[in-house]
Amino acid sequence: MTVQGNGYIFGGRHCDYMRRAYRSTVNVAEGAVRAGKTVDNVFVFAALLEDSPDRFHLATGSTLGNAKLNLGDCNGLGLEHIFRGRSKWIRYRDNEALRVQTKRGERIIIFAGGKNSDSYKKIRGNSYGMWIATEINLHDDGIIREAFNRQLAARDRRVFWDLNPGPPNAPIYRDYLDKYAAMRDSGEVREDFYNYAHFTIFDNPVITKDRLDDIVAQYDKTSVWYRRDILGQRCAAEGLIYRKFADNPSEFTVDSVNPQDIRFVNIGIDFGGNRSKTTFAASAFLDGGRITVLRDHAVDGGKGEIDAERINRECLRFLDGLRRDYPGVYIKYIFADNEAQYLINGLRR
Repeated sequence: MTVQGNGYIFGGRHCDYMRRAYRSTVNVAEGAVRAGKTVDNVFVFAALLEDSPDRFHLATGSTLGNAKLNLGDCNGLGLEHIFRGRSKWIRYRDNEALRVQTKRGERIIIFAGGKNSDSYKKIRGNSYGMWIATEINLHDDGIIREAFNRQLAARDRRVFWDLNPGPPNAPIYRDYLDKYAAMRDSGEVREDFYNYAHFTIFDNPVITKDRLDDIVAQYDKTSVWYRRDILGQRCAAEGLIYRKFADNPSEFTVDSVNPQDIRFVNIGIDFGGNRSKTTFAASAFLDGGRITVLRDHAVDGGKGEIDAERINRECLRFLDGLRRDYPGVYIKYIFADNEAQYLINGLRR
C-alpha cells in the first residue's frame, strides 16, 4: 500500500511508522540511505506542530548546515516548504531559527549542529516541546543529554530521530535505541513510548525500478557497504570489507602489466607501530577492471629509529622509483592511516 501526501508517495511501512509516531514519545527511523526516513519524521513533526501547545522546538543535525539542508529544505519537502507562506528564517538570540505561524499561534524552531563536544551550549536557555534530529548517531552525547533536559518542561514532549546504520556496539544503540527497546519490551515503559522502524532502500516507492537497479549495480553485494547503504544493516567496517575480492583474488588481479594499460595508480601507506614496519604499496588500476601491485616497500629500522623525516624521505624515494620504472604514470591518490595526522601533514608538505 502506498499513500500520497503533499506530492510525495509514502510506502506502506512508512505509513505504519508515521501513524505510530502520532502517539509515541520517542520515534526512531533507521536504515539505508535514500530510504525516506527523514521525510517521515519531518512530515509528522510538521503535522504535530500545528497543534503543539509549546512555543519553542528544536531541529538538529551533525552541523547547522546539515540541519537546515535535511530538515529545513529536505529536497523541497522540508519544514520551510511545508509551511510556505507561513514561515520565515530568522535569528533568535543568536540562533538560526524558523518562525512558523500555526493555527495556535507563532512557533519558533531553533536549528543547531550537534557533532562537537560543546554543541550543547547553543541550545541552552530555552524549553523545547518537540525535537527532530537527523543523523543522530553523529551527534555528541552532550547535546543529546542537554536536549532531553531542555524538554523536561514540555507540555507535549516528542522526539524524532533518523540515522543510517553503524557498528552494532555504537553508543547510540547501547545508550539509547537498544535500551529503549528493552524497556518497552519488558513493560518498564508504556508500549507507545518508543516507536522504532527499520527501512531498506527498497521501501522507498519514490525511487523507480530503473534508478534502483542503477544504484544497486554500483555495489558489491558481498561488501559491508551494500549491507549498510542498501539493506540498512548494522555492521562494522572492519576485517574483510570486500569479501568477494578476498575470496576470489584471481578474478580481479594480474601478475604482469603493460604500462600502456595503466589507467591510474593509488598508493597506500600503513604507518608502523611497536612491532610493525611502515610500508608503502602502489596498486595499478588497469583497463578491463583489474589491478596489480607495481611496487612495495617497507621502511627498515627498529623501535626508536624511525621518525617523521625518515618516513618523508623514504616516501619520496618510493615515488621517484615508481616514476622511473613507469614513466608518465598517473598517481591519483595516496591513502594513509588517518590516525597519524601529524605524519600525514608532514608527507603532504
